[in-house]
Amino acid sequence: MNNKITAIAFSLGLASQVFLYNLVQSPIRANEPGTPTRANSGISAQISAIACHLLSTTANPFTKDPSASDRENTLFKVQTAVSFPQCGLQNLGIDDGLWADIAQSEGGNNLTNNQKLTTNNKQALLTSIDYSIRYLQTEGAATAYQNYPIPGITRDRVFRSLSRFRKLLLSSRSPAELEAAVKREFIFYQSVGKDGEGTVLFTAYYEPIYPASRVQTSEYRYPLYRRPPNLSSWSKPHPDRRELEGEDGLQGSKGKLRGLELFWLRDRIEAYTIHIQGSARLVLPDGTQTSVNYDGNTAYSYSSIGRALADDGKLPLEGMTMPIILDYFHKHPAELNIYIPRDRSFVFFKESHGNPAMGSINVPVTAERSIATDKSLMPPGALALIHAGFPFVNTTGQIEHRTISRYVLDQDTGGAIKGAGRVDYFLGTGEEAGVRSGVTVSNGQLYY
Repeated sequence: MNNKITAIAFSLGLASQVFLYNLVQSPIRANEPGTPTRANSGISAQISAIACHLLSTTANPFTKDPSASDRENTLFKVQTAVSFPQCGLQNLGIDDGLWADIAQSEGGNNLTNNQKLTTNNKQALLTSIDYSIRYLQTEGAATAYQNYPIPGITRDRVFRSLSRFRKLLLSSRSPAELEAAVKREFIFYQSVGKDGEGTVLFTAYYEPIYPASRVQTSEYRYPLYRRPPNLSSWSKPHPDRRELEGEDGLQGSKGKLRGLELFWLRDRIEAYTIHIQGSARLVLPDGTQTSVNYDGNTAYSYSSIGRALADDGKLPLEGMTMPIILDYFHKHPAELNIYIPRDRSFVFFKESHGNPAMGSINVPVTAERSIATDKSLMPPGALALIHAGFPFVNTTGQIEHRTISRYVLDQDTGGAIKGAGRVDYFLGTGEEAGVRSGVTVSNGQLYY
């Protein structure tokens, strides 16, 4: 394939700020502490025409100067596949999640069974690629790319890039062979990020599993709500969270939410976590399972209650993580009625009957293979390469951090994922994914 594929690396914020973004994350999630800052100088101010080169042991026959349209961009730095020490960057390495021998040689023996299931498994990546290819054939994709502001990055170009990469993935016999082929045939675009140097702040999100009931009982008291059929006609400003459900989260039946109850949860923080994550699997009292997915929200930006706790001096900002926030509220449950209403945003759901969690481009998100970015900037459905540190749970139950490279698909967005310096990484379903996402905060790079 002699076309370029886009690649972006976003900028990152301070590591100490990450977990304020991360009270809980979701496809519409809000994991930022406070209102995110969207670049207001326009995309053209975020792109660099500096040409750097990815490290490769094989010459790139397609290497050439950036096109005129590329030079006009200020969101991406054009990357060809040779070497770029002069840019202060590094060899991104192989995707060790595709070949078991590499994972074992780099600590794979310390991975849990859940992690080993994703190792030496190309199928998850192939499935995620196929979802993006399916999306790119829709009218929604045609509209999105018709309006995409970066010259030269088109739906057809992204489609052909995915198709060619899929063939290379199937035909490659080793990580090195795939790496060499990709660097030989693709040109990468790196986002300059928040700092202008391509630094990206990575957080993570997941799909929780909670007990729930279809009917209200003394045990199951906290509702999730369907989207109001007349939401589009609600006058603005919309009612905020406090006005919709009350300070205690139990007053929804007295106002606009009456009759829209979908499921009830036992714990208010669990119901709120689903609001932030945007999806969940639910275990009903008879043992059967179902699921819910995001189906709209009110017109307010997410406000992190982690940030609010820090602002009030209840917890230190530095080192704040989801487990620390949850521990605080377990010790001070009455304060949920103070801090949750400070997040004025409110999310609605639909039952998805056990189907996978869906991304913003209306395809399922895949564990370890889907990311969320700001879709006003980034190409929807496109193939990307991320390079950053992420936590893993070893066989003793301890968290270990490893720097990894992963091929991923950009299939989601987030209420707090704004600007060229933010990426949210989908880690899957259940407790382990939740533990990992709650302590994920890392600086890295993103390339399309």
